[in-house]
Amino acid sequence: MAESESPDRGPAPAPRRSRPRRYGYSYGPYTGGPDPLAPPVDLRTALDRIGQDVMEGSSPQQALRELLRRGMPGRTGLDELSRRVWQQRRRLQKDNRLDGTLREVRELLAQALDAERDVLARQDSDDARFRELQLDALPSDTGGAVRELGSYDWQSSDARQAFEQIRDLLGREMLDQRFAGMKQAMQQATPEDVARIREMLDDLNQLLSDHAEGTDTPEQFAQFMRQHGQFFPENPGGVDELVDVLAARSAAAQRMMASMTPEQRAELMELSQQAFGDPRLSQALSQLDGHLRGLRPGEDWDGSSRFSGDNPMGLGEGTRALEQLGRLDALSEQLAQSHPGARLDDIDLDALEAELGPQARIDARQLAELERQLRDRGFLERGEDGSLRLSPRALRRLGESALRDVADRVAARTGERDTRRSGAAGDPTGATRPWAFGDTESWSVPRTLLNAQLRRAGGDTHRLDVSDVEVVETEQRTRAVVALCVDTSWSMVQDGRWVPMKRTALALHQLISTRFRGDALQLITFGRHAEKVELAELVGLEGAYVQGTNLHHALLLAGEHLRRHPDAEPVVLVVTDGEPTAHLEPDGTPEFHYPPEPETLRATVSELDRLSARRASISFFVLGDDPRLAIFMDRLARRCGGRVVVPDLDGLGAEVVADYLRTRRKA
Repeated sequence: MAESESPDRGPAPAPRRSRPRRYGYSYGPYTGGPDPLAPPVDLRTALDRIGQDVMEGSSPQQALRELLRRGMPGRTGLDELSRRVWQQRRRLQKDNRLDGTLREVRELLAQALDAERDVLARQDSDDARFRELQLDALPSDTGGAVRELGSYDWQSSDARQAFEQIRDLLGREMLDQRFAGMKQAMQQATPEDVARIREMLDDLNQLLSDHAEGTDTPEQFAQFMRQHGQFFPENPGGVDELVDVLAARSAAAQRMMASMTPEQRAELMELSQQAFGDPRLSQALSQLDGHLRGLRPGEDWDGSSRFSGDNPMGLGEGTRALEQLGRLDALSEQLAQSHPGARLDDIDLDALEAELGPQARIDARQLAELERQLRDRGFLERGEDGSLRLSPRALRRLGESALRDVADRVAARTGERDTRRSGAAGDPTGATRPWAFGDTESWSVPRTLLNAQLRRAGGDTHRLDVSDVEVVETEQRTRAVVALCVDTSWSMVQDGRWVPMKRTALALHQLISTRFRGDALQLITFGRHAEKVELAELVGLEGAYVQGTNLHHALLLAGEHLRRHPDAEPVVLVVTDGEPTAHLEPDGTPEFHYPPEPETLRATVSELDRLSARRASISFFVLGDDPRLAIFMDRLARRCGGRVVVPDLDGLGAEVVADYLRTRRKA
């Protein structure tokens, strides 16, 4: 049997040839979202700004927050978004007022009284005169007058209609405060409609009461929604969702009442009893507010806002205005990023777009993307204590920037150009040798391929074998062991020398770690005492008001570093702006005196002599224009055969790097 045949179905059908798939593109209008033509996030500029703030004393977390707050060229920051939110809030309060319902009730009341008096004036009877006395004796406040007229037998049909409009208006406004769209839905309310509203409120209060006690059931909620769902266009999925919607509006209604004057508040409380001519509606709404306040105590129930504009708003409009103010306040808090653990992802983009437009949403999303990329690409990382810090990758980026600036200055001064030569371990001699385990020299490709061909000509079938490899022979370059001692006394901070000092350390560290990898660099800070530090520690070091310039201790630590590398060329670079005013006692405690005491000077000079005995190249970079300091440093340099350089702040890094390179070339 042929392989293509089946014992039951006969020969298998021939395979169908599939038609080649055609790929095409469709184009349509831009429908929102990130701008596809927007420039990418400039992480280098962002990192430079963060690094600058960190070097000035900010923590990485503060620096990141400051960057997001200020924004970047072409990127709106949180401050600008917050300003626009504040403007929207101010405009809402400045343009509107909350007494719209009271004004409308007063106008309708005046219409009713004028129409009634007009009819009574045309009647010549004692009853007409008695009714006129009744109208004249009405309370002066609107709420009391409407209450008294609740049982009045109107003689004018126009007056009766205006008075019924007052009751209808109050009912619709009070419902509109709590239920969206109710004012329009109840515009031609019949007694049956009012009865249905009261029934819904009774059932709602019973549902919330059972929910507060934990005795409600899903079937009870489902039954409630089947019977009264038309009053809730939000279509909540459960009692909690229903409470969330109603509580936000109820709290806004309470804030609106608190924002009125005491007189306005008292009038409305009185008028509320006349809603639809039935005080039971006001009582049911008060009971609803009580349930909601108990279920959502975290809402802002007692706040208030001041409105001073000319546009009168009704109760429903005023409540929605207070809801909007609440959303604006929430946005302000989100944009402020002031609470612990705040992230830009916390910003409600839908609310931001609703208040400020679609561009605000894009701006906030771009800032969030910038924050996310800084974290995801490894520029910021969490320390063991949970704090944010610059990662080694970020420090390399900052070092590249600092070194680039320094290289430009050095090139401008000497006519040299930046080169890309790496700091290999040695110079080629022109010879090659077989590779041995541990060799790091480059392969000699021609010799390696030649060896492989000769071996294969002898019958070996391997295309390439480790025995074929030959490396370029080099001669060892001179290594350098470098101690960069930087002054961290308060005067460095006070006189604006703090950041230039840190950028100098960044540039030197970047140069050595990328081009002279065999050199050993140690960073040493000295104030009241000296300390060996890593680059990240120095970059993030905050200035502190501590007196003392303990050059003795710094030179002592520099000597320890030099002794650990006896085969390297010793280089000591000192950046300072003051005379030695502190030294280390035999028990290890720092001793400070100003003016400097002879003991401090003797200890410093003694340690300098020890470094000179090791034939270390020592250079002093003196900041400031203190003549006493210049004389002292000149004497130190003469004693150790070193150099004194007096750079300006902008040229400090270039001078230090150039001096290091000069020392290596001499070696």
